Amino acid sequence: MKKFKKIFKTGTFIILFSALYLTGMNAQSTKPGTQTKQIPVKSNQTKSKTTPANSKTAKPGTVPAANKKIINPDAVAIGSQMWAKSNLNVSTFRNGDTIPEVKTNKEWVAAGESGKPAWSYYNNDPVIGKKYGKLYNWFAVNDPRGLAPEGWTLPTDEDWAKLTFTLGGQNAAGVKIKSTTGWNEGENGTNESGFNAFPAGYRVENGAFMNIGTTGIWWSSTETKTISAFDRFVVLGGTLRGSSSPKQRGESVRCLLKANK
Repeated sequence: MKKFKKIFKTGTFIILFSALYLTGMNAQSTKPGTQTKQIPVKSNQTKSKTTPANSKTAKPGTVPAANKKIINPDAVAIGSQMWAKSNLNVSTFRNGDTIPEVKTNKEWVAAGESGKPAWSYYNNDPVIGKKYGKLYNWFAVNDPRGLAPEGWTLPTDEDWAKLTFTLGGQNAAGVKIKSTTGWNEGENGTNESGFNAFPAGYRVENGAFMNIGTTGIWWSSTETKTISAFDRFVVLGGTLRGSSSPKQRGESVRCLLKANK
């Protein structure tokens, strides 16, 4: 009987020891440290930290600042510059002040002699103006209140020279900026550049209107002398050339986006 009890105790001890051993083995295989190694928690946390920063730059509906110029519907890219697609047609300065419209020859002469800003439509005809824009004297171009609308600027003579160079020089540039319609004697251009230059003519110092259909001429913001400033013009032959004209003259104005100056 004593022998049986001894065997029973020994068997019980072995069974208990085996159970404890197996429990310990299971506990080791499922300890927190082992689970952390198997699940890449840290890598997920890293992604969650970087995702907001990436989504900020690629947020739907936004355009990076460097590319905003590309989608401006009123501008065309010519080389590194962004030019307005049409001649300026504003009647107020950037600060909201009115630019005087001058219709009669006498008033035009008076504005020029006194150095005051003025504009007019060719032949004082708003229908022509709707297509060709306004003609401004250089005193409007140079006015400190700002002729160019917000976000735009007026091209310097250097800007015009850059445009000419980009389009292959003055002999090639004229044809590339001229519109495909509107020029007399069939001397239309290819408008390869997208500049779309119409022959809007100009208004001379005495108030007379001249050369619509044969000449497009645009002011630069660069002064030549006290009485004159640089401009660029293209005629039937198609060459884009520079000249110096009296500030009293009424000419077209074409703007540039500021970011592309």
